Amino acid sequence: MRKVVVYELLSLDGVAEEPGNWMFDVDQQVFENLSSVISTQDTVLLGRGTYDYWVDYWPSSDVEPFATFINRTAKHVITSSKPATEWAGTVLVDVPVADYVASLKRQEGGDIGVHGSISLAQSLLKAGLADELRLVITPTLAHDGRRLFDHDDTLRRLTLLDAQSTPSGHLLLGYRALPA
Repeated sequence: MRKVVVYELLSLDGVAEEPGNWMFDVDQQVFENLSSVISTQDTVLLGRGTYDYWVDYWPSSDVEPFATFINRTAKHVITSSKPATEWAGTVLVDVPVADYVASLKRQEGGDIGVHGSISLAQSLLKAGLADELRLVITPTLAHDGRRLFDHDDTLRRLTLLDAQSTPSGHLLLGYRALPA
C-alpha cells in the first residue's frame, strides 16, 4: 500500500503559513532532505488554496529540487470548482477527500506527497490517512499564522523515524503516524 507523506515547513512555535515570511538561512542539508522526501513520491495532493498560490510560480520556476518535481508530478487538487489557470499534470478532485485518498493509497505507485496545503494535511491527519510526517522546523518564532497542529483535539501518537539538525539550526524530523 502507498504511503501519504505530509511535508511541512514549521516555525519553532508551530506556524506553517507563509514560510517565506519567517524561514531564513536555509542550508544545503535542508534541500537534500527535501530531495530525499520527494524522490519517493509520484503523486501530490494539493488543496485549492495552495494550487492557486503555486500555479503562477512553479511552472516557470528554476528553484530546485522542487520545481522539476512539482511540474512533472501528477497533482491531485481537492476543489469544488475549476481553477482559472491550468497547470500540466493536474487532476481535479471534487469527491470526498477521505474516500479519494483511501482509493489512491490502494493503487500501485510511489508515495503520495502533501506539500503546504495546511487544511488538507489537517483533514488527512484527522482521518488517519497520513502515514508519515516530514517536518522542517526552523529556528524562528513566527507568532502569527495558521498552525498545522491547531484544530484537532484528538490524541495522536507518533514514532520518531529520524531526526537531524543542520548547520543553520533547522531540525529535520520524520515521524510515522500510529493508528488511532
